[in-house]
Amino acid sequence: MKFGLIQNYSADIAEIADAVDTYESAGLDTIAVAEAYSFDAATRLGYLAAKTRNIGLMSNIFQLYTRTPALTAMTAASLDSLAPGGFTLGLGASGPQVIEGFHGVPYDAPLGRTREIVEICRQTWRREPVVHDGKNYSVPLSRERGGSGLGKPLKLINRVARADIPISIAALGPQSVAQVAEIADGWQPIFFDPTRASMVWGESLKRGTAKRSAELGPLAIQVQVFFAFGEPSPEAVIRIRSYLALYIGGMGAKGKNFYNDIVSSYGFEAEAAEIQNLYLAGRRAEAMAAVPDELVQGVTLLGDPDRLRQRIADFESAGVTELLLAPVADTAEQRLDDVVALLALVGRGRG
Repeated sequence: MKFGLIQNYSADIAEIADAVDTYESAGLDTIAVAEAYSFDAATRLGYLAAKTRNIGLMSNIFQLYTRTPALTAMTAASLDSLAPGGFTLGLGASGPQVIEGFHGVPYDAPLGRTREIVEICRQTWRREPVVHDGKNYSVPLSRERGGSGLGKPLKLINRVARADIPISIAALGPQSVAQVAEIADGWQPIFFDPTRASMVWGESLKRGTAKRSAELGPLAIQVQVFFAFGEPSPEAVIRIRSYLALYIGGMGAKGKNFYNDIVSSYGFEAEAAEIQNLYLAGRRAEAMAAVPDELVQGVTLLGDPDRLRQRIADFESAGVTELLLAPVADTAEQRLDDVVALLALVGRGRG
């Protein structure tokens, strides 16, 4: 099991950057930087690349619709060349609320766009002239697709550090998860309960893996978890419940909320409906209170050393290869101490 740290998109990147030496000595594998409707992730990842010596970096996630495929490939190649520990390109479609509500771009064809972007990125990193004619992207843009007819195939000027930069894709729906298992190096689910995940995604993973090229190797599964070493404070628990209520209740209209669908599939259908009704009615405190304790415990990593060991074993048994820790302690000092304590608990540390 690998262990990473995810930087909250609303937090100051300096908190992690100033503690990089400690994290490296403790044996942390990865730092992932989120990007929603916040500061962009690429700039912060570049800043971290200058601070690290051996920790890998990952985007969590670059949204499909906000960069052209070529810019996505260029950014990933640049970050991989800058980061001593290498870079993993985390991609995802996000959702209509962010893509249409914040970026003003139509949220269309997420499956097709994902596959095409992966193909274009890998072609770019091989430094081949980029030639692609898909339903969603055409490179060069032909006259028939609205281009001038003057574009010619180009290849990336720079030599890349790696032509096989890992691609890890955030996906939730059955078709998208199956596609990830087929084409990606890694998968980033959210609200992953290791005791229930197979109920939601097991069949999709099996279907996609059957089509997977042996050259890709096994699928990595990188799971973001709220984390506390010991019992979290009441304020921290409120923050966890607030986050769950926001996504289950507010990230999409009824019938179009992927996160609500997951919780319903876990067996909390009535609770998910209640959370959504309350949240959309503006009764957010009640929505938070309606989040089941069993769900909170299922999708987090909280507790004393014995419980943490058992939970890590549960995640490992469910196929998870890396836990991306989102510490919930109230102070930066305690968040750092909690991560270092967990890494010591599992026998990490580079001295």
